[in-house]
Amino acid sequence: MLKGDRVGLRARHEEDIPVLRAELYNDVVNASRAEGGPWRPVKPGAQDPRLVVDDSNHAVVPFSVVELAGDTLIGTATLWGIDTHNRCAHVGLGLLPSARGKGYGSDVVAVLCHYGFAVRGLQRLQIETLADNHAMLRAAERNGFVREGVLRSSAWVLGEFMDEVLLGLLAREWKPRPSAT
Repeated sequence: MLKGDRVGLRARHEEDIPVLRAELYNDVVNASRAEGGPWRPVKPGAQDPRLVVDDSNHAVVPFSVVELAGDTLIGTATLWGIDTHNRCAHVGLGLLPSARGKGYGSDVVAVLCHYGFAVRGLQRLQIETLADNHAMLRAAERNGFVREGVLRSSAWVLGEFMDEVLLGLLAREWKPRPSAT
């Protein structure tokens, strides 16, 4: 398990899947804002590709996020689009509704940075988020990410086009937290 100040990133357990599906992916508004495509239901018992870990896909590393104090599942974190030639990847996370607004997002981003830079030896991490996702923007900027641009009207979300903000962090700019290991 990778640990931050208050969260741990661990392998996805089978018992995590029903909770994540019910609280993150079956929430149409949240899932529509988080996914790159339209929301669609997944039938019960189906192998949901957003949740089931495919160890043969080396371009994606999914984690379950747990609160360290009680080992309670609070969300997901992912390093995705991993490009081993250019040594870059994208950062993504989703917190259960009960875990939002408590500062966990900044800790999750810090631990993903540790994983990407210290463990994987990447050169660049990138985040794309909706322009109105103030929590993610704060979490990214608290960890040193720099706003590199706005992708105007690039996301079709629930009947409207929205801007996305592109943020990046280079290994040489990264300031590791002592607790993120």
